[in-house]
Amino acid sequence: MPLPRGVPVAVPCRHRHRLASPTSWIESDALAQCHQVAALDGMIHVAGMPDLHPGKGAPIGAAMMSALLYPFLVGSDIGCGIAVFPVRLRRAVPERLAARFPDLDRALDPERDAADPAWAAVTGDVPAGHTDGLGTVGRGNHFVELARIGAVFEPGHASRLGLDAGNLVLVVHSGSRGLGERVLRAHTEAYGAGPAPDPAAYLARHDEVVRWGSLNRRLLAARVAYALGFEPAEPIVDQCHNLVETRDGGYLHRKGAAPGDGRDVLVAGTRGTPSYLVAAHAGPDANHSVAHGAGRKMSRADALRRGRAKHTVDELRRTPVGSLVVCGDRQLLFEEAPSAYKRIEHVITDLVDHGLATPVATTVPLVTYKTLDAGGSRRPDRRDGRRGRGRP
Repeated sequence: MPLPRGVPVAVPCRHRHRLASPTSWIESDALAQCHQVAALDGMIHVAGMPDLHPGKGAPIGAAMMSALLYPFLVGSDIGCGIAVFPVRLRRAVPERLAARFPDLDRALDPERDAADPAWAAVTGDVPAGHTDGLGTVGRGNHFVELARIGAVFEPGHASRLGLDAGNLVLVVHSGSRGLGERVLRAHTEAYGAGPAPDPAAYLARHDEVVRWGSLNRRLLAARVAYALGFEPAEPIVDQCHNLVETRDGGYLHRKGAAPGDGRDVLVAGTRGTPSYLVAAHAGPDANHSVAHGAGRKMSRADALRRGRAKHTVDELRRTPVGSLVVCGDRQLLFEEAPSAYKRIEHVITDLVDHGLATPVATTVPLVTYKTLDAGGSRRPDRRDGRRGRGRP
């Protein structure tokens, strides 16, 4: 529901702190989940980010401080995050580059693919020895995106990151590809939604998963780099937004919220809008956290139903900013349409107005990979357009 005009922008109390402007759209279900979380034993402070929306059992876009460690507040995709890699290409023609993206649905096998140069991104052992899904991006809102630096708001900061307007970057958003789900399932089968009886044991497994997610983002970037014809590089940003950390004697759970204590964070827009690289400086009111993206405003079912009535598949493959979408899953195209998300500009404005972050630069999509498009270019399907036409 929209926050009523005249209500303070932030409403602090012992358990809840809501960070959104009076015009920001926050679903009542997401607010209800925040209240439910605030009522948990040991809960100290719940901070809702401006991209807050309902999740499975706990709100997404929230940072939650508690005296007890609750694995379900982090969820199954432990280690999910966004990394940004510099790209050195002389020319970037989206149509040509889209056709050269590798199959990021196909995992790299240590034996079958032993000669793949992308393995150079792996130094040491693979955390937890988990090779299932290694080098894959996953579905849902995960993506790999070739983008161009657009507006630069803080030239000095951007320069320290090696960025300038017009530079190319690779944005990788992916998680733990089943490993985190395995850790959560082991807990819930024994303790349900209750706290971890042995926080140290859970954190040891959790930390392995976080390392795995970061490694996988590097491996994904290396696969794309070699396929597109440039040398892989270390990320200039890599922040996880599904994790728990010990802080001030408690446990700070983040579910769809990025660490905001002096970090650089890529706040993801949509495949049809810019994303924002920000310098985060969030304090205790926000549980030292910032938003991780635009946040959904429609459920997947609603996005699918409304999208099919308004758009064709081919229209969703070319975005309002002129970028291309590589996605062979028609349902996913509709579920992840730009119109299914809140406006990223509103989220960034809320972060700025609350003193949580300073925009450094935007990244503008050129090619967004969601899942392999085995058919490539094709003729429009009349069934896709039978209910009308429009732009996403």
